[in-house]
Amino acid sequence: MITIKDLARTAGVSVTTVSRALNGYNDVSEETRRKIKRVAEELNYRPNVIARSLVTKKSRTIGVILSEINRAGAKDALAYETLCGINDRTSELDYDILLFSTNPKKQLSKSYADLCKERNVAGAIISGLRVHDQYLHEVTHDTNFPCVLIDIPSAGTNLGHVTTDNVQGAGIAVRHLLELGHRNIAMINGHNDAAVSRERLKGYHQELEKSGIAFRPEFVYNGNFSEEGGCEAMHQILLNQPEVTAVFSASDLMVLGALRAVERSGGRVPETISIVGFDDIAIASYCSPRLTTIRQDKYEMGYQSAQLLIDMLEGRNINRKIVLNTELIVRESVMPNIKPSRNS
Repeated sequence: MITIKDLARTAGVSVTTVSRALNGYNDVSEETRRKIKRVAEELNYRPNVIARSLVTKKSRTIGVILSEINRAGAKDALAYETLCGINDRTSELDYDILLFSTNPKKQLSKSYADLCKERNVAGAIISGLRVHDQYLHEVTHDTNFPCVLIDIPSAGTNLGHVTTDNVQGAGIAVRHLLELGHRNIAMINGHNDAAVSRERLKGYHQELEKSGIAFRPEFVYNGNFSEEGGCEAMHQILLNQPEVTAVFSASDLMVLGALRAVERSGGRVPETISIVGFDDIAIASYCSPRLTTIRQDKYEMGYQSAQLLIDMLEGRNINRKIVLNTELIVRESVMPNIKPSRNS
């Protein structure tokens, strides 16, 4: 392996000059810098990133912590899209990423900050954190370790936050159903430990109130952001709330299960009941019927998270909260309500 000493000897300069030239210091002449870079290319020199970080006391590696990755999430691919955005922006800015997958068992023995610091990463992007996660307090109060949280509305000295406007998105979904004449609108939510569940429920609630329709808690069922959970929630709606003509689901993945429940009951979407989802996952445009949904850009969320964390690491004075807009994608899972209730 070619070392910095080999490079210095071949170029006829000191090791210090080589180091300062490659690291962009302006006290090295352009002629010398060009010579050193030419020699580095000829010798196929590759810098030792770990050694460089030990010398400069700065790491160009970012930790990415995705909580509870499992095969069940493969169908919606939301974590993958976020990771692609993170990877693209860090690469453009000459940073590397180190991926961590954690779960409650691991968290008992090692905190998020410990996971990152022992591997010498400069900061971390964290996704999948629950509002009652035992390490959320640690993350928000560690003033020496910069973090960007995805979909967790927390503030701290060294903390950033990137999310989608979930209240707005849920409101758009419910408004679309209201404009098509639906009044008895149920909701399949995620779970109570997700900040996005609370925000999407708030948007659902607010949009009903704007239209003078009373919020009915018995119309809201949790589906745990899973296909099976969506199936069970829809089964309960069909069984217990026959007046419901439309459903807003807090995720497209739960809609896939809901479609199955409607089919098992002998019904059809949207003829029996209309459904609007949230996320616009890839399969939403291929399932039958093709799903009307709220699009959120998970790739852009990852991209902006990386940009925000690097801005923080490099000392820029920027807004540390980024909220991305949503968009209604109209397809085939909703039709106008032509009767006051499903059992009238």
